[in-house]
Amino acid sequence: MAKTTLFINGRIFLSPLRPGQNAGLHTPPSFASCLLIRNDTILHVGSPQDEPITTALLSSSSAGEEVVETIDLAGHSLLPGFIDGHMHLMIMGQSLTKLDLGPCKSLSDIRSTIRSYAASHPDVPRILCRGWMHSMTPDGVTAKDLDGLDMDGKDRPILVDTKDLHSAWCNTAGIRDLGAQGWKDVPGGTIERDADGKVTGVFNEAANITYVWPYLARVATVEERMAAIQAAVEAYHSVGYTGAIDMAMDEGAWDALQELRRRSSSSEENGGKEGISLRIAAYWLVKPGKNDEENVRQVERAIELARQFNSETTPDCRIVGVKIICDGIIDGCTAGLSEPYEHNGHREVPLWTAEQLEPVVKRADEAGLQVALHAIGDETIKTVLDVLIAHASPERRPRVEHLELSSERDAERLGKAGITASIQPVHADPAILRAWPKLLGAHRCGRAFAYREFADHGAPLALGSDAPTAPHAPLPNVYVGATRRSYREPDYQTTVNPHFALGVCEAVAAASQGVAYSCRDENRIGRLEKGMKADFTIVDMDWEKEKLKEAKVLETWFDGRKVWSAKN
Repeated sequence: MAKTTLFINGRIFLSPLRPGQNAGLHTPPSFASCLLIRNDTILHVGSPQDEPITTALLSSSSAGEEVVETIDLAGHSLLPGFIDGHMHLMIMGQSLTKLDLGPCKSLSDIRSTIRSYAASHPDVPRILCRGWMHSMTPDGVTAKDLDGLDMDGKDRPILVDTKDLHSAWCNTAGIRDLGAQGWKDVPGGTIERDADGKVTGVFNEAANITYVWPYLARVATVEERMAAIQAAVEAYHSVGYTGAIDMAMDEGAWDALQELRRRSSSSEENGGKEGISLRIAAYWLVKPGKNDEENVRQVERAIELARQFNSETTPDCRIVGVKIICDGIIDGCTAGLSEPYEHNGHREVPLWTAEQLEPVVKRADEAGLQVALHAIGDETIKTVLDVLIAHASPERRPRVEHLELSSERDAERLGKAGITASIQPVHADPAILRAWPKLLGAHRCGRAFAYREFADHGAPLALGSDAPTAPHAPLPNVYVGATRRSYREPDYQTTVNPHFALGVCEAVAAASQGVAYSCRDENRIGRLEKGMKADFTIVDMDWEKEKLKEAKVLETWFDGRKVWSAKN
């Protein structure tokens, strides 16, 4: 039976731009006051005087006619459902149950926090933690630093993720549980060892992806993985998301997601539709292999899945491309820089060379897949732009993830080539960048997070969170992007390159319409227009950028159904 709903007296956000464009720094938001939906589709956006609105209001009061539910927004904003442009779905859900070490400042804090958690959680088989930053432990760490923290009579594995997920650290029991002493080195990764060659408990970059991530998937049952995904979906609804791009999909997460979709199809709450209440576009993770054949074989798997799961067959859960992690991170001194790190004179060896990337990018592109390349340091950004410009078709909408330290020249190249700038303003939060001047020198910090240049040169923007490596809520993300100030520590007065800030309207559009465009779904989602999917969020907010951190999500609607309410 058709259900029609009319929303009145609201500030309904109207996109000021065509898909693939940016609104600019000074474009003010514009609004309609009424939104009319039927089932899962938007019928009209406009004013009370518009014919579709007056007809709906008459119908709602006429006996015998279709009942139209009218909802008074009371002046609140109604925005397109946010779409996270870069996140990790299953890992996000799993992180919700991990011990958060984010508030720690030192090794002593980490040890104390884990010791307290171990004592209060005697029945968990493993102590899994998240949020470690290298700046907390500037002298380095080993397994011994985590030994002896469990309660008397127990010696459970302890496994700690870095905030960025690029490294893992475990205790001696964790080394045994992982089976890490038998691990061999892998291209693009490091397994830290002592002078005798014994594993010391820290695994970086490709070693973490190749060994630790599959371990975490293996020790979790399918039921636990599905529960993690469902927990992530619910967490995303609570902050206004109706879609997400998973930026490192693999077999374990994909299998769990498909099983959850099958089971959800029989759920009465889901309206009998197959799937979950979050639209998922996934990029298949290609790990560095021993040779080109091994690398391309992973692309073939993505091609195989994309033939089965695509915009025609499963538009709300599809494989859209491949993702390659081409360098590490600045805090771990593993990002690819054109100049050595300031504090130690070190230059990182590339995780992927241009020669290694080329066959992977060519094969993905010729098969119609999108290519997403993780690049944080300026040297790596230059390399991936060289490869994408030479070998990726612009119509496929290739993208670069993160773009944290780019040269002025490469910001221009990015824009002129129309390559999507997939950015995460929450990574530009000044509170987590305190170590950067020491690592990079002040001269290079002045090039950090050059979002304004990307946009002004014409690069389509797609905002994401990189959850669980950073807070996932979209409005704090918009706040940091527009103010360049800290959301994590509101009293921290430092700003990071405020001349690179985004406009509020620009950032909101990039976090919805921009993400939809980036994965070629802009004709269904991301905007509030007739014929689009009825995905939106209702927010109590002030549109001044300094007040965005006070915004509160009231409701989230997916496919014309309310899936989350602050009242509940």
